Amino acid sequence: MDAKNIRNFSIIAHIDHGKSTLADRMLQITGTIPERKMREQVLDSMELERERGITIKMTPVRMSYTQFVSELTAEGFYATCYTLNLIDTPGHIDFSYEVSRSLKAVEGAILLVDSTQGVQAQTLTTLSMAEELGLVIIPVVTKIDSSLARVPDVKKEISALLHCSEETILSVSGKTGEGVKELLAAIVERVTPPTIRRESASNPRESASALRALVFDYEYSSHRGVVVYARLMSGAVKKGEKLLFAVTSEAFESQEVGVFSPAQVQREELCAGEIGYIVTGLKEPGKALVGDTITSAKNPMVPLTGYQMPQPVVWASLYPESQDDFSALRQALSRLKLSDASISYEEEMSPTLGRGFRCGFLGMLHIEIVVERLKREFSLSILVTAPAVAYEIVRKDGTKKKIYSPAQFPDDGAIETVYEPWVRMQIIVPQGYLGDVLQLLYAHEAVVGDSESFSRDRLKCEARIPLRELMRGFFDEVKSVSSGYASFSYIIDGTEKASVTRLDIMVADEVVPAFSSVVAKHRAYEEAKRAVDRLYTVLPRQLFAVKIQGSALGRVLSSKTLTALKKDVTGYLYGGDITRKRKLWEKQKRGKKKMKERGKVHIPHDVFLKMIKAE
Repeated sequence: MDAKNIRNFSIIAHIDHGKSTLADRMLQITGTIPERKMREQVLDSMELERERGITIKMTPVRMSYTQFVSELTAEGFYATCYTLNLIDTPGHIDFSYEVSRSLKAVEGAILLVDSTQGVQAQTLTTLSMAEELGLVIIPVVTKIDSSLARVPDVKKEISALLHCSEETILSVSGKTGEGVKELLAAIVERVTPPTIRRESASNPRESASALRALVFDYEYSSHRGVVVYARLMSGAVKKGEKLLFAVTSEAFESQEVGVFSPAQVQREELCAGEIGYIVTGLKEPGKALVGDTITSAKNPMVPLTGYQMPQPVVWASLYPESQDDFSALRQALSRLKLSDASISYEEEMSPTLGRGFRCGFLGMLHIEIVVERLKREFSLSILVTAPAVAYEIVRKDGTKKKIYSPAQFPDDGAIETVYEPWVRMQIIVPQGYLGDVLQLLYAHEAVVGDSESFSRDRLKCEARIPLRELMRGFFDEVKSVSSGYASFSYIIDGTEKASVTRLDIMVADEVVPAFSSVVAKHRAYEEAKRAVDRLYTVLPRQLFAVKIQGSALGRVLSSKTLTALKKDVTGYLYGGDITRKRKLWEKQKRGKKKMKERGKVHIPHDVFLKMIKAE
């Protein structure tokens, strides 16, 4: 295939700005998917994506687009067929890593902005990624069919952001298809064809025929093993060739190559500039890595550089509800990592919950998605501890240790200094809500920086805030105080000293490590009361009274007693002396007292999930 007729591009935008809907119309107009098979969110193959209406897993797809030239030549009218490779990306801030992977494999990006909402904070983050990579940016205003659309105002925002003319900004409707044909034509005209990339022109082995393919994603098949998604930077690959992962030095034979339409379609060969898949046959986790480079085993090339690896920012421990399922959980996490490279995990042991895994995630939504996938795809019941960030502890004896779990956090008497991660965030908010947002920032221990006018009625504000506070319901609160109009994005920005302590939650005088958390010392009482009240409302009543307590700083700060379930033990009696009933009541009382002393509280796994969402 001639590389000059290939266009590789991605769609980047804030969450819920219509990326998947626009992709649907592109597939429909290009005839990639027949009308009888067309459905909404066709690229969102996961059931969870379709339920939540968000893109979780990025999806590549290949389209054929024919451009007719209206000028009459000696041969008559003529047309050129182009191959458009689209990578649909997630929009939620937790999945910025997914976006970074797709942008490394393309030459252009559609910057999609909702005409009813305007430019959002996450729009700025993804735009920055694309500009750093030197991609061609095509600005597009979508949802122009909405009665709430503010097309002229939003175009002015984009024009000021990109320093471009408003005439270059396209207008489309993913719902009706208006303007999508013009967008396809603009992709062909503006996005540059793929070029062969070389690490060193002085190396005689590095030529246009030398294979170098970038692995930007992969999946696992029980029959075919690891299937890598690759962008060929140079060279070509066929079935049956001896290949090599340049970083891991793992050799394999290509069992099949093909493209996405959007289902996997086998091809004889993949050429330079194309995006497709390679079936490796490898069935061991860790052999294939996102960001690795595939080269020929006979003529290996140096790996491609400058690729971002995922960095977990939130940690939580996962335990099987039954220890008999521990091996199944280990296998499930291993399989899940083959389709979600951003998960990290290692085995740990809890005195009360047994064997489990400490896992690293990209954010709170990422935790919910992983737990839900373990439940649906692997039929596992999981206990999840309260999410926490990584703290660096300096003990009084001078030793340092990285703490990932609140249950491992030392007592105050043994700590000299604690360091915690901070983030730098950008918030875009309407002017009328600025005061409320600033109060919220100060309540979450933020250091507020400069603010500037972003558009006619909106401001952009910068702030630094502890990552711990960002997890404490900040997203929901900022949406609440701004009536849903504010948006924010963030990046990790070093560490600072912290004044924090461990908060333990005790149920029936027994500490439950899954409910332990690290909180600010000045807010320990407030957090203890909130956690106890929350658990009091979600924990099912037992056959005996259960005391729920929150303990921190060496003392109990909050306490509530969950009353026992009651049974009318005298209901079957009729007539007779009152002493008969009193005997039964006393017997019931003695039984409940004995049960309280010896009984153990069973906490259902859905209670753990409800407590996490409360965090």
